[in-house]
Amino acid sequence: QVQLVESGGGLVEPGGSLRLSCEASGRISSINNMNWYRRAPGKERELVASILSDGSTKYAEPVKGRFTASRDSAENTMYLQMNSLQPEDAAVYYCNAWIVGVGASYVRNYWGPGTQVTVSS
Repeated sequence: QVQLVESGGGLVEPGGSLRLSCEASGRISSINNMNWYRRAPGKERELVASILSDGSTKYAEPVKGRFTASRDSAENTMYLQMNSLQPEDAAVYYCNAWIVGVGASYVRNYWGPGTQVTVSS
């Protein structure tokens, strides 16, 4: 069973930084696009950052210049470096990935359970 698990969330003051990790585990043949989403109270889930299958990255306008997404060399872990955090960044952050499992002939979409990011003074 392929699973995604986020880590690294916590409480930071405005202007602080956090680094989120998303680890994919299980019998994985390949990982295609990987994404970070977030959901703040009273808001719909929004796409924050993506690492596409061609290696390129994309960011939502509110986080451009502050957040950086990356992947490790094994391509089983995705990171989100978050700098200059503001109260409006507070949300549950979710890892999302398109993954082909060993023995599978198709790509499936997976979600992690989320990690809480709180920004408060």
